[in-house]
Amino acid sequence: MKLRPFSVAFAVTLAAAGLATPGCAASSRPDPRPDAAARLDRAKLTIRTAAGPRAVSVELALSPEAQERGLMFRRALARDSGMLFPFPFPRPASFWMKNTLIPLDLIFIRADGTIARIAANAVPLSLDLIESGEPVAAVLEIAGGEAARRGIAVGDKVRGAGFGA
Repeated sequence: MKLRPFSVAFAVTLAAAGLATPGCAASSRPDPRPDAAARLDRAKLTIRTAAGPRAVSVELALSPEAQERGLMFRRALARDSGMLFPFPFPRPASFWMKNTLIPLDLIFIRADGTIARIAANAVPLSLDLIESGEPVAAVLEIAGGEAARRGIAVGDKVRGAGFGA
C-alpha cells in the first residue's frame, strides 16, 4: 500500500544514514517471499464510536522497511483488519498509494488516540499525496469504505497498541 509515511525531514535523515534512497519512498518490486507480511507483529485495536466499540486486528509497521512497503501488492484485506503505522513522535504524515492494489481508508490518529482525519477510499496506484493535515502519532489503514460502514468518524478514540487503556 503505499506509502509515504515519513515527513520530508525524516526521509532526508534516513537517506543520509543510508537507510532510504532519496526521492523513493517505496520499492516498485513485490517481495518474492509470500510470507513477508506474516512476519509483522500484530495487535488488537478498539475504536470507540458513537455506535459502540469496533475491533480491528492490525499488523504493526514498525521498521522503516515495513512502513515503506505497507500494504503494497496485496490483493485483499479482511474487513476487520488493517495496518498501523506508529511514529516515534507526532508529526505531519503523508502517504501515497503507489503499488497498492486495493482501495484503503487512511485514519490519522493523534497522540491521545483521537482520530484527526479519515481519508476514505484512497485510489489504488495513485501517486497523489494523502496528508494528515496536522501532526499525528500514527496512521491506521483499513479496507476502503470500512470506516463509513463501521461508523468510524473523526473524533472517535482509538485504544490499544500504545493508545490509552
